[in-house]
Amino acid sequence: MSPSPPTQIILSTSRADGLVAVPYGEEHLRAAHALEDAGFQRIPGGAFAAPLTDPAATRQMASVLVHRAHECGATITTSPRPFLGDFGEDLAARLPGAWSARLELYYNPVVQEDLIGPLWDRGNLCQAVLHDAVPGAVVLTNGAGTELLLIERPGHGGGYLLGAFAPEGYDDNWEEPNAPRSIVLPGEPDLAARAVTTTFLPAYSRALHQRRLDTVLSALERIRAEYETLQAIKASGRYSDGIPLADSRMLPEMERTFADYAWLSFRDVLEHAPVLLSRCRPAMTPWPEDAAALDCLRSALADSQETRDEDQELRGALLSVGGWKQARSRFGLAALPAIETWLAEGEAFERQARAAVPGGPVALSAPSPHLLTARPAPPAVRRPSAAHR
Repeated sequence: MSPSPPTQIILSTSRADGLVAVPYGEEHLRAAHALEDAGFQRIPGGAFAAPLTDPAATRQMASVLVHRAHECGATITTSPRPFLGDFGEDLAARLPGAWSARLELYYNPVVQEDLIGPLWDRGNLCQAVLHDAVPGAVVLTNGAGTELLLIERPGHGGGYLLGAFAPEGYDDNWEEPNAPRSIVLPGEPDLAARAVTTTFLPAYSRALHQRRLDTVLSALERIRAEYETLQAIKASGRYSDGIPLADSRMLPEMERTFADYAWLSFRDVLEHAPVLLSRCRPAMTPWPEDAAALDCLRSALADSQETRDEDQELRGALLSVGGWKQARSRFGLAALPAIETWLAEGEAFERQARAAVPGGPVALSAPSPHLLTARPAPPAVRRPSAAHR
């Protein structure tokens, strides 16, 4: 992070609260005491504010603040932007749907490091959080699982940066290849809302679609490799290295071990496949006959819902390592028919999910090897890939 003064008092104006101040830095508590001594009151969200209705009182307050700030070694900075909380509320009110805005203040520079883990971005926002001082931010939420982060653009006298947090269920976001790229917003709420609506949110939806798809396909590939190995051993009576099984009674234990492993991956399918399936429209693709396969996949998910619910209930229980392994094996065996359905119909799912990307066809990641060997689309309706247009 770029070096900044040990203690700052950042001033801005708010249409509702008058003069707003944010203490920031390693000695932010001393800056907060200086603000209180000068007559500022803490307001919801954690900032301090003082009314601007009485010019004489304002001058007196400013004089006291300068004196107290000097005593505690704080630097007073006046922001050229309006109070960030106001801009966040203005932006939320102009976005489609029901959005809310929540101001967060990071008095100590160390606190902003907590943003890095959940932040899902491969643009300037991530770099700003990593390397610049971020005294505060606004979290925008639509109530449907989408959370955005808005900060003032560091190093500029105006403008903002907006990006996204990863949705629930994703924790490893660092350098994630499907992450959307944050955008620069102008200072006018109407123009900013238009940029978020027409540029960022569509890109976010495509990125999330791709991430969910990659998650499901990766899970199926992990399961497929172990499943095919197990089937080969059962058919041949030999291990993959050619050594004969010493005792056929070992097969049930091998099946339980596979079920344990498979369930860990199949949970990703249960979590992320439903929303992808909901977007698939086989009749609008070159493969309308995939509709039957998708119906089978939906039924398989529904058949596994009770097992998934039990799994989620047990995750909070204090089970031993052996107890967890037994539970996962039981879940995997119960879901085995559904798992086999997904392995059998995975190619149809991948075709349809790639065709269902929000906003229309775009160049997503490379198809899996299984899709590359699947039956191609009829030549009369095949579309060229993005790389050949």
